[in-house]
Amino acid sequence: MAGDPAVVAKLEELLATLRGLGDPRRASLEWKQVHRLLEKTDLPKAGAAHVVGMRDVEALAGLVDQLRTPAPAAGESSAPAPGDVPDAETCRQALKAFRKRLALTKLDEESQLSRSPLSKGTDWMAVAAIELPGEFPDAVWLELVRQGKLRPLGHGMYSLGEP
Repeated sequence: MAGDPAVVAKLEELLATLRGLGDPRRASLEWKQVHRLLEKTDLPKAGAAHVVGMRDVEALAGLVDQLRTPAPAAGESSAPAPGDVPDAETCRQALKAFRKRLALTKLDEESQLSRSPLSKGTDWMAVAAIELPGEFPDAVWLELVRQGKLRPLGHGMYSLGEP
């Protein structure tokens, strides 16, 4: 997947800057620029948002490598290899784990004792999104996003997709 050479060059420059820092996770301005540049590419938005949200320099290097390599020709198959796509059972278990984590997070938030006595309802504290459970690989979550069962909201947060 080849990207715009100017965008790739700027991403490489930012990647070098991030690698040169002692703690690249604290470089908010650089990560903000990376996010804006990645939005201009044809990379999957969920994967790019995950890399920026987690501030993962090595994953960013992988995305830049993907942008440097040319896209497959029209005759070549662009579908992922059969080993790369998780099976339906793994996706089902991951979605079940996500729903369970979301429900537990909502229960935890509702059981807080530090609620304002002046507020009536619980609508203001409705949990809309959570971080992905770490027990499944990223390929499973990306597949669930592709299927529309999960929706990325940015900064590593995901919510259930539309039913």
